Amino acid sequence: MADSDGVPSLRTERLLLRGWRAEDLDPYAALNADPEVAAFLSTPLDREQSAAMIERIRAHWRADGFGLFAVERLEDGAFLGFTGVTTLAWAPDPEPEIGWRLARHAWGRGYATEAAHETLRFAFEDRDMEELVSYTHVDNVRSRRVMEKLGMARRDPSASYDFLHPKLPADHPLGPQVTYRLSRAAWSGRR
Repeated sequence: MADSDGVPSLRTERLLLRGWRAEDLDPYAALNADPEVAAFLSTPLDREQSAAMIERIRAHWRADGFGLFAVERLEDGAFLGFTGVTTLAWAPDPEPEIGWRLARHAWGRGYATEAAHETLRFAFEDRDMEELVSYTHVDNVRSRRVMEKLGMARRDPSASYDFLHPKLPADHPLGPQVTYRLSRAAWSGRR
């Protein structure tokens, strides 16, 4: 069953991946303002920027039939953050990107990996995507660990980084980015 934006609800053992609701704004703005969560973002987002991002996410779903899911913990209904697949105009690869961002209180519990596994299934089985990429700052060990747990491979493991983020100044400390990728064939072979 999909919501009014066309977002299906997906369940894992502990999580609900769903469309965005009005009550998600406060916890989403709080996680975006958290300096530790935002450590690998170019800047923390305020409430207005968080609201605008939710609207862009909802529009992406309506236009493309895929996007970022809100992640809710089944046990207590707590909003944890997002996971999903999106397209990035600035990205060096044309493939959709799988990504995630969770509140700090949800870190270290395997939620990102659990949600992203279901997102892979959705992308490859329900949306028939051929390949996904994922980008992060070269020092973002947490995200890179999730990518590796998902079976994603580094584009060029011999490089110190894969590209400089095109929306940041060349000397910006968050500029060096790495690219991981996973094809549907490789994903199917691991199942």
